[in-house]
Amino acid sequence: MSAPSRNKVAATRASLPRTVILLGVTSLATDVGTEMIFPLLPLFLVGTLGAGADFLGLVEGLADTVSALLKLVSGSLSDKLGKRKPLVLFGYAIASAVRPLVAFATAPWHVLAVRVTDRVGKGMRSAPRDALIADAAEPGQAGRAFGFHQAMDHAGAVLGPLVATALVAAGMSLPTIFLMAAFPGAIATLTVLLVRERAHATSTSTSTSTSTSTSTALPRRLKTYLAIVLLFSLGNSSDAFLLLRARQLGVSTAMIPVLWTVLSVTKFGSAWLAGDLSDRMPRARLILLGWIVYGATYLALGVATSAWHVWATFVVYGLYYGLTEQAEKAIVRDIVPADVRGRAFGWYNLVVGVTALPASLITGALWKTYGPQLALGAGAAIAALSGILLLLWNGRTQEDGKARRI
Repeated sequence: MSAPSRNKVAATRASLPRTVILLGVTSLATDVGTEMIFPLLPLFLVGTLGAGADFLGLVEGLADTVSALLKLVSGSLSDKLGKRKPLVLFGYAIASAVRPLVAFATAPWHVLAVRVTDRVGKGMRSAPRDALIADAAEPGQAGRAFGFHQAMDHAGAVLGPLVATALVAAGMSLPTIFLMAAFPGAIATLTVLLVRERAHATSTSTSTSTSTSTSTALPRRLKTYLAIVLLFSLGNSSDAFLLLRARQLGVSTAMIPVLWTVLSVTKFGSAWLAGDLSDRMPRARLILLGWIVYGATYLALGVATSAWHVWATFVVYGLYYGLTEQAEKAIVRDIVPADVRGRAFGWYNLVVGVTALPASLITGALWKTYGPQLALGAGAAIAALSGILLLLWNGRTQEDGKARRI
C-alpha cells in the first residue's frame, strides 16, 4: 500500500472531530423531540381539533416548502458571513422553542403556524450544518462524518416514537406529551453551544477540487450532479405511499408504527456502516447501489401479495437510505471549494426538498388512475434512468481529470 493510501485509510479510521460528534448528538436529541410529536399530530389535528385530511396535507406541504426554500438562503448567507454556527444555533433554537407550543393549539391554524415556524428553524440550520460538518471533517473522512450524523438522526427517529408510545401507555394526554418534547429540544440547543467552528478557508478547496479561485460560481459538474439528483427525487415520493401499500397487503394498523420503527432501525445501521464505506470506494457507485435497492424494493412492493413480503422489503429498503444520504452530501463536499460550501449544500437541500411535493402528487395521480403497481414501477424506472445518468456523469468527471474517483 502506498504512503498516500495509508494516510487516507488512517484519516478515515481516525476519531471523528468533536464538532461532528456534537452535531450528531444535536440531531439525535432534535429527532427524539420531533418524533415524539409527529406520529401523534394527525390524531390531534383531525381527532381533537376537527381538521380534515386536506388541511393535514396543507400543513405538511407548506411546512416542507418553506423549509426547502430557506435552506438555499441560509447556506448562501453562511458563506457571506464566514460563520455557520450562529445560523445553526438559531435554527435549532427556534424549532426547539416553538415545537412544544402545539400543546396549546385550540384551532387547526395554530398547528399550521407552529409547524411552519418549526420548519423555518430546519430551513435555517440544515445547509450551514452540513457545511459545518464538511468543514470539520478531515480529508478521506467526509463520508464517515455524514454517515455518523445520519445515523444519529435515524436513531432519534427510532427513540422518539418509542418514548411517545410509552407516555401514551402511561396515560399521559397528547398536549402533555407535546410539552415533554421541550426537554430533548433544550438538550439539542445547548449541545450546539458547545460546537467550536473551524475557520473555513476561502482560497483552498476540498481534496477533490483543483480550483483555488475564490469565485462564487458553483462548478458546472455540481450543477449537472444536482440535475441528476433532481430527476431521481421526482420519482422518490413520500414513504407514506409505502405504508399505504403495506396496509393494503394486510399489515394491521396497530403494526404500522412497528413497521416504521423497523425501517428506522435499518436506516440507522446502514448509515453508520455505509458512511465509512463511502470513503473507501467511489461514492457514485455507492449511490448507484442505493438507487438499485430503491428501485428493486419499489418493484417488489408493487408485485407483493402478502404481509410478510412487506416486512422483508422494508428491511431491505432501509439500506437505500444508508447507501445514499451521506454519499450524496460527501460528493457535494468533494467537488466544491470551501468558500461556497454553504451555498452548494443549500442548493442540494433545496433540490431534495422542493421535489417532495410534485413527486408525491405524481405518484398519487398514477396510484389513483392506474393502481400501485404502475405508480411504484414508475418510481423504479426513474431511479434506473437516474442511475445511468450518474454513471455517465461520473465517467466524464474522471475523464476530465478534475476530481478523484467519486
